[in-house]
Amino acid sequence: MKPVGAYAALLAIGAAWGLTIPLIKIATSAGHAAPGIALWHVAINLTLIGGALAITGRLHRLPRDAASLRLYCVFGLFGIALPQWASYSATTHLPAGITSIIVSLVPIFALPLALALGSERFSPRRIAGVVLGAGAIVLIAAPGSGSLPAPGLWVWVLVAALAPLFYAFEGAYVATSRAPGADPFQLLWAASLVALGVLLPVNMALGSFASPFAAPAGFGALMLAGVLTMTAYTGYILVLRRCGAVFGAQVAYLVTGCGVLWAMMLLGERYPSSVWLALLALFAGLFLVQPRPQLLPLAESPDVRP
Repeated sequence: MKPVGAYAALLAIGAAWGLTIPLIKIATSAGHAAPGIALWHVAINLTLIGGALAITGRLHRLPRDAASLRLYCVFGLFGIALPQWASYSATTHLPAGITSIIVSLVPIFALPLALALGSERFSPRRIAGVVLGAGAIVLIAAPGSGSLPAPGLWVWVLVAALAPLFYAFEGAYVATSRAPGADPFQLLWAASLVALGVLLPVNMALGSFASPFAAPAGFGALMLAGVLTMTAYTGYILVLRRCGAVFGAQVAYLVTGCGVLWAMMLLGERYPSSVWLALLALFAGLFLVQPRPQLLPLAESPDVRP
């Protein structure tokens, strides 16, 4: 891929992925609940990816050994169901731009987990990145920072932070899994099936199913967010394969920056200086903890899924 084309693809991916959180904010503001939105997004994954896998003959070749089944369960729970539920719930209460910043903290959480598991070596430079990422959360959530519309909303900052924590845990598990051979799209489809099994009974128990007949504009926004997420993810995997993980890591900056800009343009959000300082701290932290210069497995790549 030529450099101009690679950067254009990365920008398109970042813009599409960054748009999803403002769209989720529109959906939650219209009254759709977080578990219902997550359920529809899982349904989109199953339909679009399942169709592609069926056409290419890879659906019936899905690995079904014990290690692969464990991988699907961990990915479905900690890579899809729980982080989406957490981030969408937080988006109900927080400005979309702030949620965009928090959800992009995956590499910041991933490094301490990798150090604990022994899959990464201690590096002062990368630890400094973790400290800067933690500083970004403090700048947003600390009482008196003025970052949030109301003081009590700091609780939802912690809820939003659960999403990158779950993604980091999922990434650590996938990186050490001995499952033999599902490709990224087979893995995502099987994990989405597990997530469906989690989210469907939750929605039935809570009565939070998102109906297309209730708040149609909000439902359209949540469906568009699901399609954009799937499209951006597909493009992201292609960029990783053609350009490598170090180049692909830059998408984290674009997703976060575009998420903030989209929220300003579509929702009219405006932020105090503490939020912009938090964004700079996040970008500096992401730069310092960027992955090693080789193509990484799916979950070791900088997870920026909303």
